[in-house]
Amino acid sequence: MPAVLAVLWSTGFIGVKFGLPYAEPATFLAYRCTLVAAILILVAAITRAPWPKSPAAYLHLIVAGLLLQAVNLGCVFFAIDQGVDASVTALINGLQPVLVAIIAVSVLGERSSIGQWLGFGLGLGGVAMVVWRKLELGVGTPLGMSLSICALLGLSIGVIYQKKFCDEMDLRTGMAVQTAAAAIAMWFVSSWLETGAIDWTGEFIFAFVWLSVVLSLGAITLLLYLIRRGQAARVSSLFFLVPPAAAVFSYFMFDETFGPIALIGMIVSVIGVAFVNRFSCH
Repeated sequence: MPAVLAVLWSTGFIGVKFGLPYAEPATFLAYRCTLVAAILILVAAITRAPWPKSPAAYLHLIVAGLLLQAVNLGCVFFAIDQGVDASVTALINGLQPVLVAIIAVSVLGERSSIGQWLGFGLGLGGVAMVVWRKLELGVGTPLGMSLSICALLGLSIGVIYQKKFCDEMDLRTGMAVQTAAAAIAMWFVSSWLETGAIDWTGEFIFAFVWLSVVLSLGAITLLLYLIRRGQAARVSSLFFLVPPAAAVFSYFMFDETFGPIALIGMIVSVIGVAFVNRFSCH
């Protein structure tokens, strides 16, 4: 299951790059969040899922949704639109486990062993190796790189916030509230910064359906499920696998080549994840 999450999450960066030539980033994400929210509300109604019982519970879900989807995904969409390569964006997001481990120590009271920190170091080094040549080429703009860092912060803080305040939520209704909040936010950004135009080509429809159904309903649900089942730092360690997977998909879909250094980096990254999982505190 963890490996499935890593593969699914890595396809998100590829799907964004695949669809952005045909739509503006905020508009693209607004449509995606709207569709996902509608599906989740329908599923919740059919299955009679319990809704939050207090305004505070709704507020926590909204905050988590804005962090995990509006901030994280929104910044990813804008960063790639600014010319940052999908693999570079995946690399920066891959630093998230380090931030989560640091934050989890003080916020959640989780402990990280020496073995875990060694795993984080190996994972971080491996991730950097995967896209080393892309960073050397200076792909993207300073604004795009800054947006990628903002995406990293949104995801890292969102994972901790989700674990601390939304751990008992029903996945169906909880995700519906979170995604609806993100949709409203992105429609606001779209109306403020963009024209709202979309070229509904076959390529865009494929990317839109993939990001909306497979990634949103599949990967995000799986992520929240794993956060609930395990420690935040251990769950976050899975993201070290995303950049190598994204590099592989980029190679086959966009002919983006990578040499021996990237291959070694992928191996080191996998070893790092194994270390983190092996030495996780229970």
